[in-house]
Amino acid sequence: MDLKDKVAIVTGAASGLGNATARRLSGLGARLALVDLQAAGMSALAQETGALALACDVADGAASEAAFARILSERGSPHLLVNCAGIAPGARIVEKEGPGSLGEFERIVRVNLTGTYNWLRLAAAAMVENAPDDEGQRGVIINTASVAAYEGQIGQTAYAAAKGGVASLTLPAARELARHGIRVAAIAPGLFGTPMVEAMTQEVQDRVFEVIPFPKRPGRPDEFARMVLSIVANPMINGSVLRLDAGLRMQAR
Repeated sequence: MDLKDKVAIVTGAASGLGNATARRLSGLGARLALVDLQAAGMSALAQETGALALACDVADGAASEAAFARILSERGSPHLLVNCAGIAPGARIVEKEGPGSLGEFERIVRVNLTGTYNWLRLAAAAMVENAPDDEGQRGVIINTASVAAYEGQIGQTAYAAAKGGVASLTLPAARELARHGIRVAAIAPGLFGTPMVEAMTQEVQDRVFEVIPFPKRPGRPDEFARMVLSIVANPMINGSVLRLDAGLRMQAR
């Protein structure tokens, strides 16, 4: 799909994977709409690219519908959605004082899974009305899963459950939207140089990076962005979750 002058929405655009993706899409001439709770993080990118920046909780139905309405009004119908918004705090099943927090589990699932589905449904409903391109495509939706969906570590039950949900919805969503010419795929990144990973202690980072086969380093956000462009460019990628992890298989801790 040629993205020049097409509307592309990136959630989680204030930093990390979403920010790098938005920059790559801007370079292709896409008309950007940036979505994130952190308005300050989007301001520089919005000024550089002329993007529409919207501060929004991606899991809030009413707020997201209002933000999406602004995108339709000020930019038009999207041809691409890249869902990068997410959080990754630790949440144990049993804490020192007793059972782990149900509220924290719900918060992590709400942002990572419900937020992804929320923007998928809004984008898909708008894409249905797009004119098809030469391949019959009306849109592409790319979600962000994680290797934790497959090899979640101790303390990642909530995060792994949420990202497992993102991975699991990929194929049925692609099947449902196929008749409209809308592709759905997901990327499952390993350890990338994002605020989530940088929040780990140096000891934890060193231990984790040691088990990465090659290259033995964290991924660069721009490498995630390049995978997004590969999915967009290749119409045969549909219904799949693509690991981007340098061969990493996460250990228990």
